[in-house]
Amino acid sequence: MPGSARLWILILARVCFAEFSIEKPVIFFTPEADRILEKLQVFPADNPWNQDVSKWRVHPNSQKIVESIGVNKPLRYNPDMAFILVPPHQKKVEVKITGYPDESDKGPFPVPEDVPIEGWPGPQGSAKENLRDVQYDKANRGGDRHTIVVDPVNLLLYEFFAAKRTTTGWEALQASIFDLKSNKLRPEGWTSADAAGLPIFPAVVRYDEIRRGMVNHALRVTVRKTRRAYAYPARHYASQLTDVNLPRMGERLRLKKDFDISGFSPQVQPILKGLKKYGMFVADNGIEWAISVTPDPRLEIMHEELRQVRGSAFEVVERP
Repeated sequence: MPGSARLWILILARVCFAEFSIEKPVIFFTPEADRILEKLQVFPADNPWNQDVSKWRVHPNSQKIVESIGVNKPLRYNPDMAFILVPPHQKKVEVKITGYPDESDKGPFPVPEDVPIEGWPGPQGSAKENLRDVQYDKANRGGDRHTIVVDPVNLLLYEFFAAKRTTTGWEALQASIFDLKSNKLRPEGWTSADAAGLPIFPAVVRYDEIRRGMVNHALRVTVRKTRRAYAYPARHYASQLTDVNLPRMGERLRLKKDFDISGFSPQVQPILKGLKKYGMFVADNGIEWAISVTPDPRLEIMHEELRQVRGSAFEVVERP
């Protein structure tokens, strides 16, 4: 991109945010976060996350790939991916990378004191743990512990895998930085906080989107078995299996056009509309047909409704 064009993008991004200022970190489940997110352009309009795939052709091996995931398995969701918005002057700290230093971006990183860890504070009706105890993993739960920090003014995204606070500071197995103004991918073969080498934040269903009636981007989905391959825009695989009927990392699935969503609630319909228009990327190994939603206490529990959607309602599509 020419330097002048990039300069104008930066200027326009800052003008967009001139209506308000971010003076301190803003947690995701607040009205203040909603106001910021409503104006936030996550990646350019022509980025894969923002592409309309409703008219893309069906992959010739779609049926076999869907069968490998499970035609009778239900659509699920994980209320997991929490995040925090930080001001452009947020103090940066060192994060010790203990697992994939050669496939991680360099710090320091703008990690605030009250950064949430994956799953906190939990969906409506669940017990809320003290955030500091979660950061230190006092309960010794382990797990993926994805941690997401968004700088909406500079349009930068910071994501960590297996992040944990210790007595000497923060550590994580992997760290990734994404420029939300750019379509640039991670280096070939590099992982990210997600196994596919993709960002997580652009794929997460948020409260502000549901309130507006449409999820306007692709989602992320996990499946139990993947192939030792990846498809654009993924950059990394996490399997030794070579069966061509298994999905690759980055495989794009779409809810079929004729699937009737009229009987679903106003909270679930925006998700299903998004799955018809933008689809979802296979992003990690895990339970079948599980998409990510913020653990926002303002959202009602959606398990029973989403489970009415079966794997047979999806098809694999391929880029023109």
